[in-house]
Parts: sequence; C-alpha cells; structure tokens
Amino acid sequence: MAPRAIITGAAGLIGRYLVAAAPRWAPQWEVRGLTRAELDLTDHAAVASYFRMRTPDLVIHCAAISKPKECDRDPVRARRVNVEATAHLAALSQDIPFLFFSSDQVFDGRTGWYVETDPVTPINRYGETKAEAERIVLANPRHTVIRQALTAGISLTGDRSFVEEMRHSAARGHRLTLFTDEFRTPIPAGAVARAVWELVHRGQPGLYHLAGSERLSRYEIGEALARWYPELALCLQPGSVKDYDGPLRPPDLSMCCDKLQRTLSFPLSGLRGWLDFSDSCGPDPWDYPMDVEPASGSVLP
Repeated sequence: MAPRAIITGAAGLIGRYLVAAAPRWAPQWEVRGLTRAELDLTDHAAVASYFRMRTPDLVIHCAAISKPKECDRDPVRARRVNVEATAHLAALSQDIPFLFFSSDQVFDGRTGWYVETDPVTPINRYGETKAEAERIVLANPRHTVIRQALTAGISLTGDRSFVEEMRHSAARGHRLTLFTDEFRTPIPAGAVARAVWELVHRGQPGLYHLAGSERLSRYEIGEALARWYPELALCLQPGSVKDYDGPLRPPDLSMCCDKLQRTLSFPLSGLRGWLDFSDSCGPDPWDYPMDVEPASGSVLP
C-alpha cells in the first residue's frame, strides 16, 4: 500500500497547491486533503477518531487563522486554532513526520533577512500564536516547522492570497496604498508546494525558512504584479508605513532561505524573476512547470 499523507487546510492557498502538486512531485504518496467543512480541527475527539481510521504516515498542517486582523478580533479562537489544534495534531503524529506551516510574522521586522537562529519576537497576536505553536512542534525531533513568506497564488475561494485581495480591490475601483518602506520576500505558491514535497523526500526535519530570493517593498510587489494584471496599474499609489495608524506592522520580514536551498534541487526564484518567466505557465502564473526553471530556463534533471 502507498504511504498515506494528510494535508490540513486543503481549501486554503498552500493546502490547495500541495494537494494539486502531489501527483507531480509526490506520486508515491496517497494524499488526502482535509478542509474545515470535512473535519473541525478544534474538535479533538473527532480528529483523534479520524487519525485512528486513516492511520497516516505523514501530516502536513497548513490550516490556520492566518490573517492578523482576525486574530486580533478573536484571540481566543485564534489560539484554539493556531496553537491548541496544532499541539493536538503534533501529539497524534508523535511517531511520524509532521510538517507545520508557521510564518515570517514571528519576527518584529526591525532587521530583515532573518535566518532560522534569529530570536523570535512577534509584535501581533497572529505571530504570537505561531511562535507558541512552533515551540510545541519542535519539541519532537521528528517534526518540522516551515516559516512561510508572503505567498502569491490562486485559491479555491478566491480570497486567500494577497494577489487576490489586490485584484478584488482594483475591481471595486479602490486605490491601493502600498508602502515603499515595508519589505517582504514573496514566493509563488507552486514553488512552496514543490519545495515542501522535496523536503518530505529528504527526510531532514527541523526549522526552515521558505521564501523568494528577492527582497521587495510592498509597492515594488504591486508594480511587479501590474505587469501580469494590468487592472492594478491605475490603482497603485505609494505610501509609508510611518503614516499607518492601524495595528503595528513589522517593517521588514525578509527571510534568508540558504538552509532550505541547500536541500532543494531547484532555485527559489524571486517574484519578479518568476513573473518574467510565467508566460509559459498557463492560466495560473503561480504554478511550477515540470520541465523548466524560472531562474535559468534549464531543463530539470
């Protein structure tokens, strides 16, 4: 029998790409994607029963309340989903590989180009829940934490990625004020999926950063996307995070991925490099083609 993998959050952005990419990058696995409608991860008895029935050999945990504003509005629910459900899944997976998706938001953004050994200092509720869950997961040497950067993709519901949010705002005629002094290292969702499946195959648990190779401001990200989505071009306007009067925002969450890059068979491209290459990708520019690489155009081994 093929080994069984469970992917939580299959209706979300990364979960969707991981499930869709499995036939390409993990054909030896029997993959089951779980959505919230199918299984409430905060119902611990139901989750334990599901595990006894399915007996997975691998769990990739993507499900989360991932929007900082939602975590601020309901911190109790945020902790129940992001921390307590994660702890329960990790306990059920104590003897098998367990990969947990964390976030660049565990950092305060004061320095940028973070590496895995840098201290964790979240400044929002979402980052706090992810940092707490990280500690629980990494207590088991079999388990893995992947700190994910800002990810570009197309979700099943059309509202899970920053690309979709920007396009929806543009369609409503809204101006998009993007900060020139807030930085990220965005990455295509298809590259995330391929990297994660390769990491599963390597069997090297631990803590990894997963991001693009290019540090871009929010405004530079908008300019890059406008080349692919022309409707954005008329809506963009530069701004400064210094003028923002909402909750604290980490100014520079760029991450260094050298540790993970050494395990991968392909280069983690920057966002602009990927978009330059994406004409060959079909209707979803954020997928990863099988036969060529965005960084060099070379044929895969």
